[in-house]
Amino acid sequence: MGRKFRVLEVNKAYYPHIGGIESLVRQYSEELSPLGAEVRTLVCRDGRGYTLHERLNGVKLTRAGSLGTYFSCPLSLSFVRLFRKMSKSADAVHINVPFPLADAALLVSGYKGKVAVSWHSDIVKQKKLMFFYRPFMMYLLRRADVILVATEGHIDGSDVLPQFREKCRILPYGIVPEEYLAVERKPFLTEKLTDKSAVKIFFTGRLVYYKGVDVLLRAFRHTRNCELFIAGTGQIDESLKRYAKAHGLSDKVHFLGFLPDDELRQAYADCVIFVLPSVAKSEAFGIVQIEAMVYGKPVINTSLPSGVPHVSLHGVTGLTVPPSSPKALAAAINRLAEDKPLRDKLGRNAAVRVKREFNEKDIIRKLYEFLSE
Repeated sequence: MGRKFRVLEVNKAYYPHIGGIESLVRQYSEELSPLGAEVRTLVCRDGRGYTLHERLNGVKLTRAGSLGTYFSCPLSLSFVRLFRKMSKSADAVHINVPFPLADAALLVSGYKGKVAVSWHSDIVKQKKLMFFYRPFMMYLLRRADVILVATEGHIDGSDVLPQFREKCRILPYGIVPEEYLAVERKPFLTEKLTDKSAVKIFFTGRLVYYKGVDVLLRAFRHTRNCELFIAGTGQIDESLKRYAKAHGLSDKVHFLGFLPDDELRQAYADCVIFVLPSVAKSEAFGIVQIEAMVYGKPVINTSLPSGVPHVSLHGVTGLTVPPSSPKALAAAINRLAEDKPLRDKLGRNAAVRVKREFNEKDIIRKLYEFLSE
């Protein structure tokens, strides 16, 4: 019997660091092995510290020592050295970007094998960093054998990917539907309603600028017979609460803070409509959409130049509105809140779409094929 196909999985951070890309890299690292791959995962430590080698849930994990984080990127000479050493025995290196340090490490590593890049989003906010980073980024994209993107929107909405379209392949993000549907159903949101007849609207995510929760609160001043539940924490947490109080929304808006997985899934299952009101293409996919859709919930999202409107489809699994428009968002919420047959139809379509397009087991098999072909 021949040796296993060796994969070096590379990212900025790893569980228990909380983040969408970190969750995906954990998924890839844990689930490629049963398909026949030998996976090693290289990341950087959060904050300062020396290199750590560990085995976490079966994953051979190396956390490179770090001097700290600057412009949202770790500074680690150890990472560059470890990348060079670990890539020598790899048949394929899978780099999750944006992660400028990995681009630089590949450049100086001398690695000649297959390079797969998962392009999760453009760098949107750190424009000054792009001046220095762009040459490394372009090297990585030219060097890559395959560029994996979650939706066609990731290509069309990118400032750089269209010129590499022939290398791009679609690899969505996924979940295991059975794990979500096994949750014990409880009236998690219902018991918190001020008006028990109100329609339950749910949002979850980090409370940061690009999520558009401020737009959602402004829209909620014009909704009828609805109450909003917001799960998450972040930089604008307190300003959102002040806005809600100042505009008489305290009885209609409920701030739930951080929810553990079981309660979060109960909230998805108990809501009527899920809303993702993001305002910038930093929101590249919105995996929370499929987490709501698996429970048969219609989604209201925004027409960003990213993957977001390619996940929940306008008129099929939900409604899509222009970003940063409280008026359009309020109209969409009122429309679904007042039209149960439409909600039910969109919700049924949403559940079917998740099982067909976003089943994690199918996606991991596709990833293995892209890496090993």
